[in-house]
Amino acid sequence: MLISDFDFDLPDALIAQEPPPARGGSRLMAIDRASGRVAHLQFKDLPSLLRAGDLLVVNDTRVFPARLIGRRLPGGGAAECFLIRPATEADTWIALVHPGQRLREGSRMIFESGSRRLNAEITGRHFHGRRTVRLWTDDGSPVRDTIDAIGHVPLPPYIKRADATNDRDRYQTVYARERGSIAAPTAGLHFTPEILEVLRAQGVELARITLHVGYGTFQPIRVENIDEHEMEAEHYEVGPGAAALMSQAKAEQRRIIAVGTTTTRTLESLSLAPDGTVVPGSGETALFIHPGHQFKLVTGLITNFHLPKSSLLMLVSAFAGRERVLAAYREAVASRYRFYSYGDAMLIV
Repeated sequence: MLISDFDFDLPDALIAQEPPPARGGSRLMAIDRASGRVAHLQFKDLPSLLRAGDLLVVNDTRVFPARLIGRRLPGGGAAECFLIRPATEADTWIALVHPGQRLREGSRMIFESGSRRLNAEITGRHFHGRRTVRLWTDDGSPVRDTIDAIGHVPLPPYIKRADATNDRDRYQTVYARERGSIAAPTAGLHFTPEILEVLRAQGVELARITLHVGYGTFQPIRVENIDEHEMEAEHYEVGPGAAALMSQAKAEQRRIIAVGTTTTRTLESLSLAPDGTVVPGSGETALFIHPGHQFKLVTGLITNFHLPKSSLLMLVSAFAGRERVLAAYREAVASRYRFYSYGDAMLIV
């Protein structure tokens, strides 16, 4: 298939720039795969669409403030460092830096706020403008703590504003635990503790897995034939408890509903034992799900509305069918749904 097969017209005005006033206040489009029926609801109505015995699987990764904004040394010119993932040595990172053409090996930067100060030196250059960056503090205090104190929330590039104080809370799920992502698993942003409690009370089970979202979530597809696209690897962990819950749900033919594309990619990367049980484990996945993929675990999906020609749209199309998804997207545009990270939600069962 071609990348042009996943294009649609999206007015810029529908790209959400702010979170809704309150969690759970987004709209929800519900699609039934069997009948093709589409319903327009609010996310707070989700419990009415799920049933006892459903297994909801969430990604409990936690976003850290990966954007460092400071100045170059010497000279004092503006500098920015976007931490993508840890490198092999302690306190070294693979990062994108700006201005890249001026920041070569040996270049230094400084990032500071109040009494906090973080030093950086570029120690290596890589493809696609990436650098290896070594970080340290003057007083020997933990680099991680300083990053958390002075870093900026890594909002996606289609949010055309600087991060604000409330983004530290709103660009984070209420069940986030494991620090390590540079982007939020945004389908989970809609959940509130109250919605989760209602679901629990009506017999919906919850399983937690972890996939640390990397820069690949923003990565455009640069090939025309989508079969030639390669995803960036991301680290995941699925414990024995979550695996057991999924194994039991699968054996009893209950619905396994993935909250988000990151959860979907993790679940579909897992191995099954000869008896069909889910094998727990950790590792890296570069699974690219597009039409033709045969789903082995996921039977329901909660997700946001995604970019045209994106790998995320292709994943949703693989699950629900390209024509059905594009028709739903056209209906969403006509109905003025809000798109992308801070936008509205879709349930497909």
